[in-house]
Amino acid sequence: MRHPTLLGALLAFTAGAVDTLGFIALFGLFSAHVTGNFVLIGAALTHDAAGLIGKLLALPVFVAGVALTRLYLLRHAAGGRWVLVAQVGLLALCMAAGLLAVPFSHPDSPAAILVGLLAVAPMAVQNAASRTLFASLAPTTVMTGNVTQIVIDLVDLAKGQGGADARGRLKKFLPAVLAFAAGALAGAFGFLHYGFWALGAPLLTTLAVLALMRQGE
Repeated sequence: MRHPTLLGALLAFTAGAVDTLGFIALFGLFSAHVTGNFVLIGAALTHDAAGLIGKLLALPVFVAGVALTRLYLLRHAAGGRWVLVAQVGLLALCMAAGLLAVPFSHPDSPAAILVGLLAVAPMAVQNAASRTLFASLAPTTVMTGNVTQIVIDLVDLAKGQGGADARGRLKKFLPAVLAFAAGALAGAFGFLHYGFWALGAPLLTTLAVLALMRQGE
C-alpha cells in the first residue's frame, strides 16, 4: 500500500469531521463510533431527551453497513476502490439530505432521522474498510486505542525501552489521532459557519483516499 501514513490521516480526518458535525447537527448522534450512542440512549431513558429514535436505529443501520461491505469484499477481493466510491456517494447523499431538510422540525422527525442514518451509513463502510482494506493502518474512526498505545510507547521510550518498534507505532498512530482531532475541529466550525455544506471537507478527503488507491493499483 502506497502512502500509508497519508491514507490513515485522510481517513481519520474524514471520521472526525463527520462524527463531530453529526453530533452537533443531529442532536448528539455519533455516526463514526455508534457504541457511544449506547451511553446517550441510557442517559435519555433516565430523563426526557430528544433524538432517541435516531440513536436506536443507528446500530442496526451500522451493522447492516458493515455486513454489506464485508459481503461485497468477500465476493470482490479487488473491489476496494468501489467501497470508497460507495462511501463518497453516501456522504454526498447525507450532505444533500441535510441541506434540503434543515431546519429540522423536531429531533425525532423523519427528516432528522433520515439524515442521521445517512451519516451513519458511510461511517459503517469506513469502519468495515478499516478492518479489511486498511487493516495495516491505525484505526481511523475510534481514537481511544490509538491514544492508549501512543501513551504506552511514549512512556516506554522515556524509560529507554520499546526502541524501533515503539517509534514505528508512534509514526503509525500519532498522525491518525492528530488528523482525527483536526477533522473534529473542521466539522464543528465548518457546521457553525456553513451548515451541512461542511460535509464537503470529508467528501474531499475521501475522494483523495480514492485517488491514492487508484494510483496504487
